[in-house]
Amino acid sequence: MTVEMIITLAITVVMIVLIMIDKIPFGAAPLFACLLLVIFGITDIKGAFAGFSNSTVIMLAEFMAIIAALQKTNFITAFKNAMFSMADKGGFKSYLLIILIVMLGCSLFGTGSTAYYVLTIGLLSTLPYTKKLPPSKVIMTAGFAANHPLIPFNTALQYGIVIAVLNSVGESINVSVFKFAIVNLFLTIGFLVNCIIQYKFLPDHPIADTSTKDIKLQENESVSDKMPKWKEYITYGAFAFAVVGMLLQSKIGDAGYAMAGLSVAVILMFGILSFTEIRDALSAPIILLTAGVIGVANALGSTGLTKLVGTSVADLLGNNVNAFVMILVFCILTSLLATLTGSTIGTVYVIAPLAITICTGLGLDPTAAVCAIVISGWCGHFLPIDGMPAMVLGYGKYTAAQFWKFTIPQYFIRLVFLTAGALLMFPV
Repeated sequence: MTVEMIITLAITVVMIVLIMIDKIPFGAAPLFACLLLVIFGITDIKGAFAGFSNSTVIMLAEFMAIIAALQKTNFITAFKNAMFSMADKGGFKSYLLIILIVMLGCSLFGTGSTAYYVLTIGLLSTLPYTKKLPPSKVIMTAGFAANHPLIPFNTALQYGIVIAVLNSVGESINVSVFKFAIVNLFLTIGFLVNCIIQYKFLPDHPIADTSTKDIKLQENESVSDKMPKWKEYITYGAFAFAVVGMLLQSKIGDAGYAMAGLSVAVILMFGILSFTEIRDALSAPIILLTAGVIGVANALGSTGLTKLVGTSVADLLGNNVNAFVMILVFCILTSLLATLTGSTIGTVYVIAPLAITICTGLGLDPTAAVCAIVISGWCGHFLPIDGMPAMVLGYGKYTAAQFWKFTIPQYFIRLVFLTAGALLMFPV
């Protein structure tokens, strides 16, 4: 391990600790880490703060503003009241129903949709406190549910990566789309199992200062007094335009991100949000945190740590290892490195060929390993250094212990289900 790797790892660890102990303002720790990277010569200013021009961060900021506008509309008020009603009824059935509704929506947007998880967590963060179903039980579970489709048919991105990885090493295997979707379903089931197990152990604390009655009253007053119908329709149109841009991004490139920006411009021009409201949304602490973490992650990835760790683990496993253990270890490795380096696809392209080499050496079909490894790239979430877990931690007002008590079991249970599903669908 080089000196650069050691310094970058040390800075990363300090940053994570500062985020988790919550002793400095939320979002400040990654910015301090970026400055340290420059001071120690790991990267330059441009590289350290590259996150502020990152397309994902820009889209995240744009959707924060759009969602702030959406929260003034009747539709969102009705949706929130429905969620409030379920929360007010309380109990396990309401808890599970909220999670399933979020997962059903994720079926349309697909895994890893920034717009969807920002919208979902933003809405859930307005839930008032009720003893029957505290919002702290909902934010953690329903927030992460925004990354788990109940009906995983929208898997084009991950399926395409599976095929690309196999082709890159000369393997021309016909991978069934249906079976690949079932593998994703196993992951979803693992997520639900953890939510069910942890229901009684999730923390009980308020995340807002108002009651259900107060919130409903405020929403009704806000809508009737401040949002005429024509502004609502413009807001819906702006949101739909931004979502279309996000869905078409893989085909039209950066123009997809610009479409969300244009939606924000429309919201400003028609007076739906003031410039101050938009500015506050664009510079929310979660945006600063996400942008800063990307600079740290890029520095970590550029040191060559991913390749070093992947090669070392492959050598350690050798050519005489159980298939389940091998795939599970590579899934843990992939999700861990993808979380730390912030490069999901880059990590997959380093780790998957190593797994294929071992499978080939053992005379095994590598399809199960590749499918599981690709999906595991989106299964980190046990560290708040990515958009979704950072939002869950921040909006849910969790302590480090409360956050890890849920996310660490979630991490391992999902990967076990994922590995089992891959081996069942694609026997070696």
